[in-house]
Amino acid sequence: MEMEFVMALLSIILIDIVLSGDNAVVIALACRNLPQDLRKKAVFIGSLGAIGLRVFLTFIAVYLLAIPYVQFIGGLLLAWIAIQLLNGEEEQQLEGGNTIWSAVKTIIVADFVMSMDNVVAVAGVSNGHTGLMVIGLLVSIPIIVWGSQVLMKLMNRFPIIIVAGSALLGYTAGEMMLNDKKVGQFITEHFPAGHYVIPIAMTVLVIVIGRLMGERSAKAVAQN
Repeated sequence: MEMEFVMALLSIILIDIVLSGDNAVVIALACRNLPQDLRKKAVFIGSLGAIGLRVFLTFIAVYLLAIPYVQFIGGLLLAWIAIQLLNGEEEQQLEGGNTIWSAVKTIIVADFVMSMDNVVAVAGVSNGHTGLMVIGLLVSIPIIVWGSQVLMKLMNRFPIIIVAGSALLGYTAGEMMLNDKKVGQFITEHFPAGHYVIPIAMTVLVIVIGRLMGERSAKAVAQN
């Protein structure tokens, strides 16, 4: 049980790291027009607000995932998110703020929209374990606030990190689908091996589809 707790905690932290890359872009864009002395303040206030929203959304997600079929749908959503992460289509175009509060508002609103993937993933891995979810979020806060810029550079330099993160999300998506009360019961009764096959199959599907879509997008850009 302790090993399962540790593995789930590490998975949550890795998910937070991988899915926080775009948040670094949002922060940089939102604050780029501010004077140097106000940038750190805007980042700090905006990040606090964004993290507060993320915690709130996570608790809401855990409540919703207790409803039959919601966890199955959440698994499908998470798989699509993982595919999009590989496909590289999650970057947002945002206007920078000219005042500290306009920058903070941009950071919080953008993070609210972009945090749904993070919330679904964390709620899925925690599987309703509130303590695990809170610890994972608390450990991830300094990574999100101070480490995301560095991690963006690492992901650009070592694309394998993005692939590994997407694979983890695909596996988690499969487990979420199986953890759904109705779907999980059906699989147990009619296809017991599915508890091993489905997470692995989802992992492979995410990587293959994400790669194919990425290649298609690259060809379309090259032709234009």
